[in-house]
Amino acid sequence: MADQAGPGPVAAVRHALRLLEAVGAHGSGATAHQLAREAGLPPVTVSEMLPGLARDGFVTELDDGTYVLADSGAAPGAAAHTGHALIERVRPALASLRNDLSAAVYLTLYEEGEIRVLEIVDSARTPRVDLWVGFEDAGHATALGKSVLRELDQEARADYLSRHSLDGLTPRTITRRDELIRQLDASAAPLVMDREEYIRGTTCVAVPVYSGDQVGSLGISFRSDRMYRSDQVREGLLASSIRVSRGLSLPD
Repeated sequence: MADQAGPGPVAAVRHALRLLEAVGAHGSGATAHQLAREAGLPPVTVSEMLPGLARDGFVTELDDGTYVLADSGAAPGAAAHTGHALIERVRPALASLRNDLSAAVYLTLYEEGEIRVLEIVDSARTPRVDLWVGFEDAGHATALGKSVLRELDQEARADYLSRHSLDGLTPRTITRRDELIRQLDASAAPLVMDREEYIRGTTCVAVPVYSGDQVGSLGISFRSDRMYRSDQVREGLLASSIRVSRGLSLPD
Protein backbone atom coordinates (compact mmCIF):
# COMPACT_ATOMS: atom_id res chain seq x y z
CA MET A 1 0.00 0.00 0.00
CA ALA A 2 1.21 3.46 -0.75
CA ASP A 3 2.25 5.85 1.95
CA GLN A 4 1.86 9.57 1.95
CA ALA A 5 5.61 9.97 2.39
CA GLY A 6 6.34 8.18 -0.89
CA PRO A 7 5.74 4.99 -2.88
CA GLY A 8 5.06 1.78 -0.99
CA PRO A 9 7.42 -1.20 -1.12
CA VAL A 10 5.86 -2.87 -4.16
CA ALA A 11 5.80 0.38 -6.17
CA ALA A 12 9.39 1.17 -5.19
CA VAL A 13 10.54 -2.28 -6.32
CA ARG A 14 8.76 -1.93 -9.67
CA HIS A 15 10.35 1.47 -10.21
CA ALA A 16 13.75 0.03 -9.36
CA LEU A 17 13.30 -2.87 -11.77
CA ARG A 18 12.37 -0.48 -14.59
CA LEU A 19 15.41 1.63 -13.79
CA LEU A 20 17.70 -1.41 -13.74
CA GLU A 21 16.35 -2.52 -17.10
CA ALA A 22 17.29 0.88 -18.49
CA VAL A 23 20.77 0.72 -16.91
CA GLY A 24 21.30 -2.78 -18.28
CA ALA A 25 20.68 -1.58 -21.83
CA HIS A 26 23.84 0.55 -21.67
CA GLY A 27 27.03 -1.43 -21.24
CA SER A 28 29.18 1.69 -21.38
CA GLY A 29 27.03 3.74 -19.01
CA ALA A 30 24.12 6.18 -19.17
CA THR A 31 23.32 9.43 -17.39
CA ALA A 32 20.57 9.78 -14.81
CA HIS A 33 18.61 12.01 -17.20
CA GLN A 34 18.84 9.46 -20.00
CA LEU A 35 17.82 6.62 -17.67
CA ALA A 36 14.82 8.58 -16.43
CA ARG A 37 13.61 9.11 -19.97
CA GLU A 38 14.06 5.46 -20.98
CA ALA A 39 12.55 4.08 -17.76
CA GLY A 40 9.59 6.43 -17.95
CA LEU A 41 10.26 7.78 -14.45
CA PRO A 42 10.53 11.35 -13.18
CA PRO A 43 14.14 12.58 -13.18
CA VAL A 44 13.90 13.48 -9.49
CA THR A 45 12.82 9.90 -8.69
CA VAL A 46 15.75 8.45 -10.61
CA SER A 47 18.19 10.85 -8.95
CA GLU A 48 16.92 9.70 -5.56
CA MET A 49 17.02 5.99 -6.43
CA LEU A 50 20.43 5.68 -8.07
CA PRO A 51 22.53 6.35 -4.92
CA GLY A 52 20.57 3.70 -3.03
CA LEU A 53 21.00 1.16 -5.84
CA ALA A 54 24.71 1.93 -5.91
CA ARG A 55 25.00 1.63 -2.13
CA ASP A 56 23.27 -1.76 -2.18
CA GLY A 57 25.55 -3.02 -4.96
CA PHE A 58 23.17 -3.10 -7.94
CA VAL A 59 24.72 -0.32 -10.03
CA THR A 60 28.10 1.39 -10.25
CA GLU A 61 28.64 5.08 -10.88
CA LEU A 62 31.52 5.64 -13.29
CA ASP A 63 34.00 8.50 -13.14
CA ASP A 64 32.11 10.41 -15.83
CA GLY A 65 28.90 10.35 -13.77
CA THR A 66 27.16 7.64 -15.81
CA TYR A 67 25.80 4.38 -14.40
CA VAL A 68 26.25 0.71 -15.32
CA LEU A 69 25.04 -2.51 -13.73
CA ALA A 70 27.40 -3.65 -10.99
CA ASP A 71 27.07 -7.22 -12.25
CA SER A 72 25.98 -7.44 -15.86
CA GLY A 73 25.94 -11.24 -15.76
CA ALA A 74 22.32 -11.39 -14.57
CA ALA A 75 19.51 -9.76 -16.48
CA PRO A 76 17.15 -7.40 -14.66
CA GLY A 77 13.92 -9.14 -13.79
CA ALA A 78 15.63 -12.47 -13.10
CA ALA A 79 14.46 -14.47 -10.10
CA ALA A 80 15.63 -13.30 -6.72
CA HIS A 81 17.96 -15.26 -4.47
CA THR A 82 16.47 -18.03 -2.42
CA GLY A 83 17.32 -19.58 0.89
CA HIS A 84 20.45 -18.63 2.76
CA ALA A 85 21.83 -16.36 0.04
CA LEU A 86 18.61 -14.33 0.01
CA ILE A 87 18.72 -13.84 3.77
CA GLU A 88 22.37 -12.81 3.65
CA ARG A 89 21.44 -10.20 1.11
CA VAL A 90 18.94 -8.42 3.37
CA ARG A 91 20.46 -9.13 6.78
CA PRO A 92 22.47 -5.84 6.85
CA ALA A 93 19.22 -3.88 6.49
CA LEU A 94 17.62 -5.93 9.27
CA ALA A 95 20.60 -5.41 11.57
CA SER A 96 20.63 -1.69 10.84
CA LEU A 97 16.94 -1.44 11.75
CA ARG A 98 17.56 -3.37 14.97
CA ASN A 99 20.34 -0.98 15.93
CA ASP A 100 18.43 2.15 14.96
CA LEU A 101 15.26 1.24 16.88
CA SER A 102 16.85 -0.87 19.65
CA ALA A 103 14.36 -3.66 19.03
CA ALA A 104 14.36 -7.22 17.72
CA VAL A 105 13.56 -7.36 14.00
CA TYR A 106 11.51 -10.02 12.18
CA LEU A 107 11.07 -10.82 8.48
CA THR A 108 8.28 -13.03 7.14
CA LEU A 109 7.12 -14.17 3.72
CA TYR A 110 3.80 -15.64 2.62
CA GLU A 111 4.74 -18.97 1.03
CA GLU A 112 2.38 -21.72 -0.11
CA GLY A 113 -0.46 -20.27 1.89
CA GLU A 114 1.46 -19.88 5.15
CA ILE A 115 3.12 -16.96 6.94
CA ARG A 116 6.69 -18.13 7.50
CA VAL A 117 9.45 -16.45 9.49
CA LEU A 118 12.51 -16.04 7.27
CA GLU A 119 14.80 -14.34 9.75
CA ILE A 120 14.99 -12.81 13.23
CA VAL A 121 17.76 -10.36 14.07
CA ASP A 122 18.09 -9.69 17.79
CA SER A 123 20.77 -9.28 20.45
CA ALA A 124 21.30 -9.60 24.18
CA ARG A 125 19.98 -6.05 24.59
CA THR A 126 17.11 -6.55 22.14
CA PRO A 127 15.86 -10.11 22.71
CA ARG A 128 13.29 -11.73 20.45
CA VAL A 129 9.82 -12.53 21.68
CA ASP A 130 9.19 -16.06 22.94
CA LEU A 131 7.70 -17.77 19.86
CA TRP A 132 5.50 -20.06 21.93
CA VAL A 133 2.99 -20.44 19.08
CA GLY A 134 4.20 -20.81 15.50
CA PHE A 135 3.50 -17.89 13.17
CA GLU A 136 1.70 -20.32 10.84
CA ASP A 137 -1.02 -20.53 13.50
CA ALA A 138 -0.84 -16.99 14.85
CA GLY A 139 -1.26 -14.73 11.83
CA HIS A 140 -4.39 -13.23 13.36
CA ALA A 141 -2.59 -12.34 16.60
CA THR A 142 0.63 -10.75 15.37
CA ALA A 143 1.39 -7.46 13.65
CA LEU A 144 3.55 -9.41 11.20
CA GLY A 145 0.71 -11.75 10.30
CA LYS A 146 -1.94 -9.05 10.12
CA SER A 147 0.32 -6.99 7.85
CA VAL A 148 0.44 -9.91 5.41
CA LEU A 149 -3.30 -10.62 5.69
CA ARG A 150 -4.14 -6.98 4.98
CA GLU A 151 -2.15 -7.09 1.72
CA LEU A 152 -3.72 -10.32 0.44
CA ASP A 153 -6.62 -10.15 -1.97
CA GLN A 154 -10.02 -11.31 -0.72
CA GLU A 155 -9.68 -14.81 -2.16
CA ALA A 156 -6.25 -15.47 -0.67
CA ARG A 157 -7.27 -14.00 2.69
CA ALA A 158 -10.44 -16.11 2.80
CA ASP A 159 -8.41 -19.21 1.97
CA TYR A 160 -5.98 -18.51 4.82
CA LEU A 161 -8.74 -17.86 7.35
CA SER A 162 -10.61 -21.01 6.29
CA ARG A 163 -7.57 -23.07 7.25
CA HIS A 164 -6.61 -21.35 10.51
CA SER A 165 -8.62 -21.00 13.69
CA LEU A 166 -8.52 -17.66 15.50
CA ASP A 167 -7.37 -18.95 18.85
CA GLY A 168 -7.30 -16.60 21.82
CA LEU A 169 -3.63 -16.43 22.76
CA THR A 170 -4.15 -13.60 25.25
CA PRO A 171 -7.24 -11.73 26.50
CA ARG A 172 -6.54 -9.13 23.78
CA THR A 173 -6.43 -11.50 20.81
CA ILE A 174 -9.13 -10.96 18.19
CA THR A 175 -10.97 -14.27 17.86
CA ARG A 176 -13.91 -13.28 15.66
CA ARG A 177 -13.33 -13.41 11.92
CA ASP A 178 -15.65 -10.49 11.11
CA GLU A 179 -13.93 -8.29 13.69
CA LEU A 180 -10.48 -9.18 12.35
CA ILE A 181 -11.50 -8.42 8.76
CA ARG A 182 -13.01 -5.08 9.81
CA GLN A 183 -9.76 -4.16 11.53
CA LEU A 184 -7.67 -5.15 8.52
CA ASP A 185 -9.85 -3.23 6.07
CA ALA A 186 -10.24 -0.17 8.26
CA SER A 187 -6.52 0.52 8.56
CA ALA A 188 -5.27 2.82 5.81
CA ALA A 189 -1.77 3.41 7.17
CA PRO A 190 1.12 1.11 6.19
CA LEU A 191 1.81 0.22 9.82
CA VAL A 192 -0.01 -2.57 11.65
CA MET A 193 0.29 -3.07 15.41
CA ASP A 194 -0.59 -5.72 17.92
CA ARG A 195 -0.69 -4.73 21.57
CA GLU A 196 -0.19 -7.88 23.61
CA GLU A 197 -2.37 -9.93 21.25
CA TYR A 198 0.29 -12.62 20.78
CA ILE A 199 1.97 -12.55 24.17
CA ARG A 200 1.41 -10.45 27.27
CA GLY A 201 3.80 -7.59 27.86
CA THR A 202 4.94 -7.31 24.22
CA THR A 203 3.91 -4.91 21.47
CA CYS A 204 4.78 -5.45 17.81
CA VAL A 205 4.67 -3.13 14.79
CA ALA A 206 4.97 -4.29 11.17
CA VAL A 207 4.86 -3.09 7.57
CA PRO A 208 4.56 -5.04 4.31
CA VAL A 209 7.51 -6.09 2.18
CA TYR A 210 7.61 -7.82 -1.18
CA SER A 211 9.72 -10.42 -2.94
CA GLY A 212 8.58 -9.76 -6.47
CA ASP A 213 4.81 -10.25 -6.26
CA GLN A 214 5.11 -12.32 -3.09
CA VAL A 215 4.04 -10.46 0.04
CA GLY A 216 5.73 -10.60 3.43
CA SER A 217 6.20 -8.38 6.44
CA LEU A 218 8.92 -6.61 8.37
CA GLY A 219 8.41 -5.83 12.03
CA ILE A 220 9.84 -5.13 15.45
CA SER A 221 8.88 -6.17 18.97
CA PHE A 222 9.39 -4.37 22.26
CA ARG A 223 8.13 -4.34 25.82
CA SER A 224 4.72 -2.72 26.08
CA ASP A 225 5.85 -0.51 28.94
CA ARG A 226 8.67 0.95 26.85
CA MET A 227 8.05 4.34 25.32
CA TYR A 228 8.81 4.70 21.60
CA ARG A 229 8.74 7.71 19.34
CA SER A 230 6.05 6.74 16.85
CA ASP A 231 7.54 8.90 14.08
CA GLN A 232 10.93 7.25 14.49
CA VAL A 233 9.41 3.76 14.34
CA ARG A 234 7.30 4.66 11.30
CA GLU A 235 10.15 6.24 9.37
CA GLY A 236 12.58 3.45 10.24
CA LEU A 237 10.22 0.65 9.25
CA LEU A 238 9.07 2.29 6.02
CA ALA A 239 12.61 3.09 4.87
CA SER A 240 13.77 -0.43 5.75
CA SER A 241 10.77 -2.07 4.07
CA ILE A 242 11.71 -0.51 0.74
CA ARG A 243 15.35 -1.51 1.14
CA VAL A 244 14.41 -5.09 2.12
CA SER A 245 11.83 -5.39 -0.69
CA ARG A 246 14.48 -4.25 -3.13
CA GLY A 247 16.93 -6.81 -1.77
CA LEU A 248 14.36 -9.62 -1.97
CA SER A 249 13.22 -8.72 -5.48
CA LEU A 250 16.02 -7.30 -7.56
CA PRO A 251 18.51 -9.37 -9.57
CA ASP A 252 22.00 -10.10 -8.36
